[in-house]
Amino acid sequence: MIENHRIALITGVTGFLGRYVARYFSEQGWSIIGIGTSPPENAPLANLTKYYCLRLPDSALHGILQDHPPSICIHCAGRASVPLSVSEPVSDFYTNSVVTFELLNALRLYSAKCKFIFLSSAAVYGNPQSLPVSENQKVTPISPYGFHKLMCEQMCLEFTKVYGLQTASLRIFSAYGPGLRRQVVWDICQKAITQGSLLLQGTGEESRDFIHALDIARALSVVVESAPMAGEVYNLGTGREVKISELATMVLNSLEQDFTPEFDGVVPPGNPLNWQADISQLKSIGFTPTVELERGVKTFVTWCRAELVGI
Repeated sequence: MIENHRIALITGVTGFLGRYVARYFSEQGWSIIGIGTSPPENAPLANLTKYYCLRLPDSALHGILQDHPPSICIHCAGRASVPLSVSEPVSDFYTNSVVTFELLNALRLYSAKCKFIFLSSAAVYGNPQSLPVSENQKVTPISPYGFHKLMCEQMCLEFTKVYGLQTASLRIFSAYGPGLRRQVVWDICQKAITQGSLLLQGTGEESRDFIHALDIARALSVVVESAPMAGEVYNLGTGREVKISELATMVLNSLEQDFTPEFDGVVPPGNPLNWQADISQLKSIGFTPTVELERGVKTFVTWCRAELVGI
């Protein structure tokens, strides 16, 4: 039995965001129960009190909840790929929607006082009608991933309204940071380093709101401490819109590369065109992002170069 009464259950703890969340909450004095799909040697054991290698849903979760009743559960697990959700919708539905339902139901049965925080996505907005997009704007997903994340938000609200479970969902915009080996920041960086040229999808006019993983972990802590936990949703970004062409130039400048990025003009199915978050609702409970994109890109480039060429 864990003596610390501040127990945090983190799913997806061996994934990109899960690692950041585990480290941050561990540093804040929480005992971390981690669930992931990687073997223990690939788990962030230094930040974990207990680690369980499970692929959810798994009935072993029931015993874990009974043995180590968590005060909070941060659900980082799930597939985070729009292209894969388009090509493999059944798998995406299972790993996102089904797993989330099973986790909520297990908490209902075995740890009903636990606060549940769901990592949703700005993909629920699709192509917003106007920017910045607020939580009150109409949700119009354009990918299976976005639809499935929206389903999960509704499940959180269901378990709050029907069963009294404390829940909140965070619609994360474009997460990045050292450790992320996919998506656009990685794509730009690894191509520039390994190919000496840069050809990217789209037109370059597409835009995103980039939020560093450290700020995501901080935002989760603010929600745990200050949110009503009544099924509400929060946008999680910085409020800054950045064109992909601008991001590419930022990365190339950090790499001290002087070639010009090129774009193929093809926007993949399911990819939104422009994103910018209205984060006033999250700010109202005490969150302010701290990692400026320029600084975050520099640390990412340093990590990426070390990963790819060892310098």
